[in-house]
Amino acid sequence: MSAEQVQAIFNRIAPVYDQMNDRLSVGQHRIWKQMTVKWSGASSGDTCLDLCCGSGDLAQVLAQQVGVAGHVYGVDFSSALLAVAQKREKPWLWPSAAISWVEADALNLPFADHYFDAATVGYGLRNVTDICRCLQELHRVLKPAAKAAILDFHRPSNPLLRSTQQWYLNNIVVPMAQHFGLTEEYAYISPSLDKFPTGSQQEVLARQAGFATSTHYPIAGGMMGVLVVTK
Repeated sequence: MSAEQVQAIFNRIAPVYDQMNDRLSVGQHRIWKQMTVKWSGASSGDTCLDLCCGSGDLAQVLAQQVGVAGHVYGVDFSSALLAVAQKREKPWLWPSAAISWVEADALNLPFADHYFDAATVGYGLRNVTDICRCLQELHRVLKPAAKAAILDFHRPSNPLLRSTQQWYLNNIVVPMAQHFGLTEEYAYISPSLDKFPTGSQQEVLARQAGFATSTHYPIAGGMMGVLVVTK
């Protein structure tokens, strides 16, 4: 699938993206995103990148982590999702960093070398057209010794969990998407999972992209995982 086709899919699903994420993960994606931010090593005052930021919820968690002295750049190539992100309510319980929303290509980021203290990616690496190039760009814009944490869905290696995941996609997710007139858009998830590198393969690709260390942590029985890389 071309970059333009993927971009069109995410522009179409933007109005229901948050709602579908809640249902896809049975609400657990919020916990996984908190874990991702912690694994990124982001701390107070940092300048951070949330790549493939979608509707902005992970960028918001990152902004809370770095506080008012920090800054977060939420980057996505879907203008419709960025419009949703810009309307997201700011948390009032604790201060958070300013967030700049940037429409850009993950394979050609508009930032200088060694710019960011930490980075996150939520459900984005699986959808780029060139995973190796995306990892190289992520490596380029991170400061030396900086970390990135990359969260995504995966095919579990356990046959029973794999069958359960596929049943859920076929019988719950796609019919739910059909209710919104988005059957084809969410049917795309299954083939994207089939071609997505396994955790161990991602570790190799990250090292080939220049990262000094890369460790993949499977969660939710391997149906989800976080790749943690250090420059």
